[in-house]
Amino acid sequence: MTELKRVAIIGSARIPFARGGTAYADETNLSMLSTVLGGLADKYGLKGQKVDEVIAGAVINHSRDFNLAREALLDAGLSPRTPGTTMQIACGTSLQAALVLAGKIASGQIESGIAAGSDTVSDSPIVFGSKFQHRLLNANAAKTTGQKLGAFKGLSFGELTPVAPSVNEPRTGLSMGQHCELMAKEWGITRAEQDALAVASHRNAAAAYDEGFHDDLLVQCAGLVRDNNVRADANIEKMATLKPAFDKSSGLGTLTAGNSTPLTDGASGVLLASEDWAKARGLPIQAYLTTGRVAGNDFAHGEGLLMAPTIAVSEMLERAGLGFGDIDYFELHEAFAAQVLCTLKAWKDPAYCRDVLGRDSVMGEIDPAKINVKGSSLAYGHPFAATGARILGLTAKLLSGEANKKALISVCTAGGMGVAALVESAA
Repeated sequence: MTELKRVAIIGSARIPFARGGTAYADETNLSMLSTVLGGLADKYGLKGQKVDEVIAGAVINHSRDFNLAREALLDAGLSPRTPGTTMQIACGTSLQAALVLAGKIASGQIESGIAAGSDTVSDSPIVFGSKFQHRLLNANAAKTTGQKLGAFKGLSFGELTPVAPSVNEPRTGLSMGQHCELMAKEWGITRAEQDALAVASHRNAAAAYDEGFHDDLLVQCAGLVRDNNVRADANIEKMATLKPAFDKSSGLGTLTAGNSTPLTDGASGVLLASEDWAKARGLPIQAYLTTGRVAGNDFAHGEGLLMAPTIAVSEMLERAGLGFGDIDYFELHEAFAAQVLCTLKAWKDPAYCRDVLGRDSVMGEIDPAKINVKGSSLAYGHPFAATGARILGLTAKLLSGEANKKALISVCTAGGMGVAALVESAA
């Protein structure tokens, strides 16, 4: 059997994330992803060079986004001999892309790869009912002007009403926020706890900017040089003034615009490689991607939609023979403050660990000082498919100057899934 190779994280790049409808109102998934891949190519001398594979994707996309990964890498100036694969697993897209590439690198199938993601809510596709779409297709196929006009005979005003973009779960009809409200109620997560976590995320992110942590991670796009959602002045008093965003009528809603991620545009990417590939090009290694896990749960029948990361992390650590005490940093995607808090509570709940995770004992409590030390999605924003690569790139840089450290990444996704990964320092 071929010996597995270590999977090196060379580095990452991303454009600053922007709240929907602001700086990137005129950008597309393709333009943002191309900018990121171009930034990686400039940063690591890859212009005109072949990378063994680029895997990228978007959650909100148009029919025009034909093989987004391939088109973006060509626009970015990578060699045309570089293949591109487009994939999607909701908010876990780019982290899952990294795990797929890591498996190929570890087994010797390839030597290098880029995992990336892009998402825009500002350029969401407008969809009309099927009847009007059929009229358009018939008109396009018609040969005469009369036939083209005939395709619209009997057209009603209702047919022209667009279907609003939606991220509601098809199996429940509820939005992710509504599902998370149910989770918060089930686990007894208070509004005050959520607001405190959100404030900490903003303050940690702002401090990371102040210390220059992001200076070599960001690629300017459309004039934006910094994530425009980070608030250095975030405080509990301001958070407390916000009204519930998803449960507005019962008087029990705790999720607000402040303790939930905003609708966000952005893109990010991570360069992975074998040690030999990196050495041949004189590229330093920031960290190693050592393992990962993807899990799903039965959210449609009562399990919390965003609780699947608890399963992914549990299974991953069990296979690796590790526990929370072996981990130095925890990068937990903050789709909602409540999601993080429910996850942390579940891992120390005996019944949950026994009945859901199949463990004889609790996984344990995590020191808050080890969680999202540079801030996370509540501060930076959450362009769905781009978040995994943002977190992986941040984690690799976090470990790059340290020895014998381990970091755990956890990302919840729509559809009741979770993606987890372990990263180790190179020193």
